[in-house]
Amino acid sequence: MKNSIVKIAALWFVLAFANCTSDDPITPAKPITAPPVAVDTNLPRELNYLALGDSYTIGQSVCETCRFPEQLRKKLGDQNPKNTYALKIIATTGWTTTNLISAINSQNLPSNYDLVTLLIGVNNQYQNRPFTIYENEFPELVTKAISLARGDKSNVIVVSIPDYAYTPFGKSLTNPSKVSTEIDNYNAFAQKYCTERNIEFITITDITRQGLINPLLVASDGLHPSELAYSNFVTRLFPKANLVIHN
Repeated sequence: MKNSIVKIAALWFVLAFANCTSDDPITPAKPITAPPVAVDTNLPRELNYLALGDSYTIGQSVCETCRFPEQLRKKLGDQNPKNTYALKIIATTGWTTTNLISAINSQNLPSNYDLVTLLIGVNNQYQNRPFTIYENEFPELVTKAISLARGDKSNVIVVSIPDYAYTPFGKSLTNPSKVSTEIDNYNAFAQKYCTERNIEFITITDITRQGLINPLLVASDGLHPSELAYSNFVTRLFPKANLVIHN
């Protein structure tokens, strides 16, 4: 009797073991993963702004903090006080596109700018340079600006050329309307070039064309924009610049 019970128990054990080792798939255990680490987007950042141009960028006849790049830098800081904004200006009164290209090439600039503005061409017109020079060199400058702006064209803003015909100096010229027509041609070329390539182009020329009816828009030299005029430039530039630099 004992032997029968032992045999039955052994048979039951074998059958149970066989069921456990059947071909039924075994569901693997789910891997344990760490929870995602939250990125704090409110941490302070150091952002870099490069302004390229001529007298309109360097701010001829106005104070250093009055020129539009400084006003733009300050407004960006006022709206985003946790961040710091470093500004570098490459601009000199009288520079043409040729001069600006040479100046950029002479400096070992990093390609880490979060924002680059470009305002150039008035001296090509004023110095009666062939328009073909601008047609060749403006695209080169835009390409350089993009390269310096981390290679991202969305970090670049091209600013239209002011019209100095609407200043006391311009009014004294033999043919101020010719100046305006030529500046329109420069701006039309630049705007078309930028629009076709989805590069931001912001027009401020109309602001400077109020210079004769609103003398406060003209600096003390009777030629260049005043602090107020530059402030009006910044009003137009800021929305895009703020979006670009904090993207």
